[in-house]
Amino acid sequence: MNAMRRKTIFVCSMGLCASFVLMAGLLHAETPSVLYVGTFSDAEAGGDFPDSWKPLTFKKIEKHTEYALVDDNGTVVVKAESSGSSSGLTREMTIDPKMYPIVEWRWKVGNVLEKGDVTKKAGDDYPARLYITFAYDGGKVGFFEKAQYTAARLFYGQYPPIGAINYIWESKSPVGTMVANPFTERVQMIVVESGQAKVGQWVTESRNIYEDYKKAFGEDPPMISGVAVMTDTDNTGESATAWFGDIVFKARAE
Repeated sequence: MNAMRRKTIFVCSMGLCASFVLMAGLLHAETPSVLYVGTFSDAEAGGDFPDSWKPLTFKKIEKHTEYALVDDNGTVVVKAESSGSSSGLTREMTIDPKMYPIVEWRWKVGNVLEKGDVTKKAGDDYPARLYITFAYDGGKVGFFEKAQYTAARLFYGQYPPIGAINYIWESKSPVGTMVANPFTERVQMIVVESGQAKVGQWVTESRNIYEDYKKAFGEDPPMISGVAVMTDTDNTGESATAWFGDIVFKARAE
């Protein structure tokens, strides 16, 4: 398996296993309406990342994107700088997308990639992406796929995600484009921002991950297994800078 495909499909190296199970009524009499997934604004500029966030790297990609907590007009955010490199930041957690279908986040990019193209393997780079993975469910795969997942579990010590959605800041494709990743149909790409019109501006996004998964894969989603932010330029060889603000999941409206 080449490094680019490894980067895209086997984000199982993220260790996205259940470590933060959120079940209604387990810890509280009432389910919280908001899950604070990435509370970067509570951290200290120049300090350590919040608990449970850790580096995401790929064995065959030696050059890594650099991430740091910085002060941006009084708010601490994550700054990513990539130059022909790839890596991310990830948090392992389990979230029920039926209970918490809305994901919201802020991001900003310093530039878009000239060679970025969501339809091509050589263009599978983005100045910013929010990566959401979904836990393996043996009832959703056929016999041969189940054998592949079992083999992967033996190799990595856990099942890889059954699927993933990438919310991306693309270079050319229209906002709203949804396509399979050029390396695997198990990863679906959704263009949330595109082009240079909003470069240098903070943009707040809100997506219904439950409905997006149903549209992308044609079935109800399994449990969310993890969240990652990433800025990668290893395929295009370009450079990019991006900033990521807080990430939250919100309960469905009653």
